[in-house]
Amino acid sequence: MRDAFVAELTALAERDPAVMLITGDLGFGVLTDFAKRFPDQYLNAGVAEQNMAGLAAGLALEGRRVFTYSIANFPTLRCLEQIRNDVCYHALPVTVVSVGGGFAYGPLGFSHHATEDVAIMGALPGMRVMAPSDPLEARECTRFAGSASGPTYLRLGRNGERAIHGGVGLPLADGRMLRLSGAIDAPVALIASCGALDLAVDAAQLLSVDGRKVSVWSSPFIEPFDRETLRSIAARTELIVTVEEHSEAGGLASRCAGVISAMPARSARHIGIGIPREPHHHVGDQSYMRRSVGLTAERVRALVCEARLELTCRTEAS
Repeated sequence: MRDAFVAELTALAERDPAVMLITGDLGFGVLTDFAKRFPDQYLNAGVAEQNMAGLAAGLALEGRRVFTYSIANFPTLRCLEQIRNDVCYHALPVTVVSVGGGFAYGPLGFSHHATEDVAIMGALPGMRVMAPSDPLEARECTRFAGSASGPTYLRLGRNGERAIHGGVGLPLADGRMLRLSGAIDAPVALIASCGALDLAVDAAQLLSVDGRKVSVWSSPFIEPFDRETLRSIAARTELIVTVEEHSEAGGLASRCAGVISAMPARSARHIGIGIPREPHHHVGDQSYMRRSVGLTAERVRALVCEARLELTCRTEAS
């Protein structure tokens, strides 16, 4: 996802001299070419994230379309006050780019685990939140951010993520979900965001072996959220399972639960699978960290089978 972001940002900078990238003294391996090609559109703010956010706000007030860039929690939590007061309050076209969402930097420990970022950034006034799950989604989200008005948060993986979408483009519209497979009225719907689309796809394959009909959806946008599509799914299916490499609180699951709870009683049951809220004391690569919190395709499959059995028993009993 990181390389896809840089490639699309380079294309944006070529077309629009107002595009500017500010790094927090990180990303030199992937940003070197950008810095050489666009010296007037690149700035290293140093290890000073609060200053980076302030610089971005000032440049945006002067007509620039600014992207700030750093690892995991650094461009968000370290400078949250500046983002809220300087960027969001003035509704400025600043895109905050966080590289290494979820457990992508798992070996570096808790300080680098970006597991609450979507919830926090999504609570800021006027902030659009995008959390793509594969390189093509990342590229399309970057393109969208390049023309969007107001503040944006773009949460990326680290690199080497599996390419899930085929083709060279996506029908990405503001806030809309994308359907990958299955019918909207399939008994089970898997909706993924925050880098977890691969888990949903793998779980769907496991469930298909069991003979279960499943639809798979991706939600690159967390804010604005596609409530309309979710209502359509919930009215036609029996079970919705959300999967995200993010805290169970404040992300995709919370938004789905809010929509479904406001619907009539005859709507789908919802199960949210994410990262538990307690601190994570494990250290290891991304796959190990996922397993340590139960974020696996096998667990998704098991929960779906258990929930479907419960629903069948209730129907027969009534």
